[in-house]
Amino acid sequence: MSQERSRDDYKVAWICPLEVEQIAAMEMLDEEHPALPKSSADHNVYSLGSINGHNIVIAGLHQPGNCPAATVVAQMRMTFPNLRFGLLVGIGGGVPVQTDNGMIRLGHVVVSKPAGGHSGALQYDHGKAIDGQFKRTGALAPPPAVLLNAAQALAVQRARLRVDPVQQNVRRIDITSRGLRRFLYPGERNDHLFPPDYIHQQQGAPCAAECDPSKLIPRMSDDDDMFVVVHRGNIASGELVVKDALLRDTLAQQDGLLCFEMEAAGAIADFPCLVVRGISDYCDSHKNDMWHGYAAAVAAAYARQLFFYLPVDEVQRCSSDATGTASPSFILPFKLPGVNSVNYFVARHEELGRLHEELKWTGQRRTVVLHGLGGMGKTQTTIAFAKKHGDDYSAVLWLDARDTTALKQSYQRLAQRIVRETASLAYVQNAIDNEDLDGIVESAKRWLDEPKNNRWLVIYDNYDDVLLDSHITTNQSVRCAAEMAPISGKTSQAEAASSKAYDIRPYLPETDHGAVIITTRSATVKLGQLIRLSKLGDISDSLAIVASTSGRDHFSKDPDAATLARQLDGLPLALSTAGAYLSQVTTTCAEYLRLYEESWLRLQKGSPQLLEYDRALYSTWEVSFRHIQQQSVGAAMLLQFWAYFDSEDLCKEQVEYWLVQRRLLQHADQCIIKVATSAEPETKEWMFDSFGNLYSDQGRLKEAEAMYERALQGKEKALGPDHTSTLDTVDNLGILYYNQGRLKEAEAMYERALQGKEKALGPDHTSTLDTINNLGILYKDQGRIKEAEAMYDRALQGYEKALGPDHTSTLNSVHSLGILYKDQGRPKEAEAMYERALQGYEKALGPDHTSTLNTVNNLGILYSDQGRLKEAEAMYERALQGYEKALGPDHTSTLNSVHSLGILYSNQGRLKEAEGMYERALQGFEKVLHPETLRTYVPALNALENLGRLFEQLGATDRALEHYDRARTGIADITASKARVGSAASRGYWS
Repeated sequence: MSQERSRDDYKVAWICPLEVEQIAAMEMLDEEHPALPKSSADHNVYSLGSINGHNIVIAGLHQPGNCPAATVVAQMRMTFPNLRFGLLVGIGGGVPVQTDNGMIRLGHVVVSKPAGGHSGALQYDHGKAIDGQFKRTGALAPPPAVLLNAAQALAVQRARLRVDPVQQNVRRIDITSRGLRRFLYPGERNDHLFPPDYIHQQQGAPCAAECDPSKLIPRMSDDDDMFVVVHRGNIASGELVVKDALLRDTLAQQDGLLCFEMEAAGAIADFPCLVVRGISDYCDSHKNDMWHGYAAAVAAAYARQLFFYLPVDEVQRCSSDATGTASPSFILPFKLPGVNSVNYFVARHEELGRLHEELKWTGQRRTVVLHGLGGMGKTQTTIAFAKKHGDDYSAVLWLDARDTTALKQSYQRLAQRIVRETASLAYVQNAIDNEDLDGIVESAKRWLDEPKNNRWLVIYDNYDDVLLDSHITTNQSVRCAAEMAPISGKTSQAEAASSKAYDIRPYLPETDHGAVIITTRSATVKLGQLIRLSKLGDISDSLAIVASTSGRDHFSKDPDAATLARQLDGLPLALSTAGAYLSQVTTTCAEYLRLYEESWLRLQKGSPQLLEYDRALYSTWEVSFRHIQQQSVGAAMLLQFWAYFDSEDLCKEQVEYWLVQRRLLQHADQCIIKVATSAEPETKEWMFDSFGNLYSDQGRLKEAEAMYERALQGKEKALGPDHTSTLDTVDNLGILYYNQGRLKEAEAMYERALQGKEKALGPDHTSTLDTINNLGILYKDQGRIKEAEAMYDRALQGYEKALGPDHTSTLNSVHSLGILYKDQGRPKEAEAMYERALQGYEKALGPDHTSTLNTVNNLGILYSDQGRLKEAEAMYERALQGYEKALGPDHTSTLNSVHSLGILYSNQGRLKEAEGMYERALQGFEKVLHPETLRTYVPALNALENLGRLFEQLGATDRALEHYDRARTGIADITASKARVGSAASRGYWS
């Protein structure tokens, strides 16, 4: 009777991508085992068996490549949780180089082994393009020591034997059987090696028929089918099928490569493997399938022999027990970074008990959806559960799920913790090194999917904008948006909500283990066991919340405390808000109730659409806000302003500089008098310069000019005209004059500063380059294009040398040159500059930074001017989406992009769409600009004129005349007042 085995009994994976490789693998087994049941999520087909007492799982791939290999390994490890390592066995392309065992030929075997600073396998097509060159990034893990030791022991033993055990294993395959004839040794006569530059002459025809035999590279005879030659060293893995001998040799010389294949990088990324490849071709244009069978056979034969040098006890040892104890390499210390928890949590005993019951260990995935209205305490309840039961889990992980950006950033922080605090797998570090946020998310999810990492708890907090089954839960999303928006806001709530809605399921781990909590305001998130948080029913719980947040020890003794608690209707957020207010004042509960009721009535009159729940919350908030307003109008205004920002990204530093500047400004005049009369001579000039910076920052340009001039006079006298401090003040004066439109005076200052800096600091100092760049901008505004180009070129070369090609100062110069070339009618050069700037900005600042978007927009203008309307449309749409996200729908940059799309649609004959864009742009300008500014704002006048032209095309003469008249009036006003209009604005450029 055969032994019954479970999936836990299999410890070694044998992965072979091709059918011919799988057949060879099966022929190497001592015995075959019956199939075992597996999860419906596992799409692999497995063959089970054993060699020398080692239980082995054989799996193929549906197609070759690193990605399919990674998928197969991930699913295999979920089904067979005790797999320790793998053998990646099959065919590969050889590099015909000399090794200790002779020259690599067809039918030989190459085995991965660390050499030349590499791990034995490397991904040759994975990296970054830097300075026009490809730089490989990341590293693959070396084979496990037990396999390296076995390979070395096998090599030693084979060298001493007269009969080759590997060749004997090849003969296990009965080549007389019709289905196995492909494994026959083709013979040396079919081993053709040509020079790297000699290309195969006829596609589909054999070399013997079409290629020139005189071109064959002569080699010593090696027609010995009694011994399989094995070479050990570096194997290259990539997604490309290499059929180019010149490329083969170039890559091989760089890293000492012996072989090329297509699966190792995907498998080894997170699973220790040894790669075994039978050589079936030379990675050149002459490759064919003749050697596939024999190459697969010798690779499988070598892999079989390794099992006779592996200790069974070592391989079969299981590293985790059946109760789900996590491996130490997956344990993260309990932390909740960035999560604000209350000091004293009360109530919710029933809900905490249910959470504990639903998330008990079962060996499978457990998911709870904790839902309830905003302010019910979902986050705090989850925090309390995590603190109470954190020891039950190997890691408690908190992810911010309010939108996809926040969730991806949470995953990024998790990946950084994994690398910092555990013996992390190589794929996590590689993803971080590649700076690809989506790749980092996938790497963190893969870490959660690891078979031995099965005791974690992941909390997805604030998943409120729900998009499941391609259907937005509109009422819930709108309600969530309404709760977070200012009361007087005019933005469409449905629009705001739907723009953030997303499907959370792709962000959940895919494996069937671990515990998940999702907190949400929506009851439609039916992804697990639903637990609803309702209002507090016990008034003693409400009193406890107010008492703890107010810090009033005897709060419950206040005769009106119970009335206040009942009035706030068991809403935890309202109760804690009231408590926070009471902690700052001496107000009694009776007085607070009076303020609360007044606020309730005001809201009832002003916002009758609010539900009772909302009005209770807003009433407590308004009481607190009015108190702040009475204490400090400025603080209240700042709070109103901050209501439009993401609360997670607010920090003290954002206003600290402004506050300091404003406070200093009040004392500046008196300080100047004191400095002028009593300061030490060596510090006086520095102080005047600082006052100039202060006044300039605050827009008081006349005072700034006076300070700079006094500083300059003092420095010239004390330090000399060529001292670097003197030159800094000269440069500051140049900037000031430029901002005032005094270009001649600005030019004189810049030129003086430049001459002095070149002498004192050198021509390549960044301070010198900044002045050069300023001169370029000035020359361009004066129409001195050749001189501007010379300055830009010089600044660019200097920045590249001093700061590198990817520094933002370098990229700014590149972008400025692109604009200049565009103005000169040099579109090819402009496009090259824009594309370089775009790639650099995307890498340095991200795809959604305004500098990136400005370059995208300018590329759209360039494409449009060249008649490349499809490409222009793609650029405009990308710029528009980015501006809407980064700056909002009504920012002038957004509206300029809308207007550009209108022009494009008009040129394409899509007049209705063009009209919509023009109208949107014009309405936006009218909304955000003061009427006086709007009259002479060139982009708005352009929109008016283009609308007039469009109405004329549509035959709407009256409307066309109306828009033409408005545009011409504005132009006349500009001419009459001799207003200085920037050339960039009139063309729609951003610099």
